Amino acid sequence: MAALFPQDLPDADVRHLAGWLPPAQAAALQAALLRDIPWEVHRIRMFGRLVDSPRLSCWMGDADARYRYSGADFLPHPWADVLMPVRDRLQEELGTRLNSVLLNRYRSGTDSMGWHSDDEPELGPQPVIASLSLGAARRFLLRRRDDHAFKANYLLGHGDLLVMAGSTQAHYQHALPKSARVQVERINLTFRLITPR
Repeated sequence: MAALFPQDLPDADVRHLAGWLPPAQAAALQAALLRDIPWEVHRIRMFGRLVDSPRLSCWMGDADARYRYSGADFLPHPWADVLMPVRDRLQEELGTRLNSVLLNRYRSGTDSMGWHSDDEPELGPQPVIASLSLGAARRFLLRRRDDHAFKANYLLGHGDLLVMAGSTQAHYQHALPKSARVQVERINLTFRLITPR
């Protein structure tokens, strides 16, 4: 599958592989995740107070893959069997170990993710973040941390894989903005390696 490069991003390693997971496999995986995952509303810290995140989530991984994000500690649920072939394929293709996955469920275009970088200490200085999209196509944005006017815009469709590696998190933030036109659900899986503190 050919990688798509919508913009040249200095100081970043970003690869978009459209159709990384074939449509039938993507649909089967999405259906299994909607049915079997223990979806939760995570509480996150915004502007000094805890609020409900605007999406459903589930943290999964190896027992030692504990994660601290936005003032909250996340203990992983055990791996769902349906995710193991995806994780194994990613590890082989990317040449890196992945011991956890954050699953986000965007119920419609009103669910979103604000600007942030995946730069928590547990991820290390140059994390590999492998992001698999299922369901509705949504816009995914990146912007430089030192120049918010410098942006890249990706449309991530059903079965697409976006890989962020190298110094991407040190120099860029990313977001999934709201979209009033989107009425269909989207699930996003972000596989990563957590190193215990």
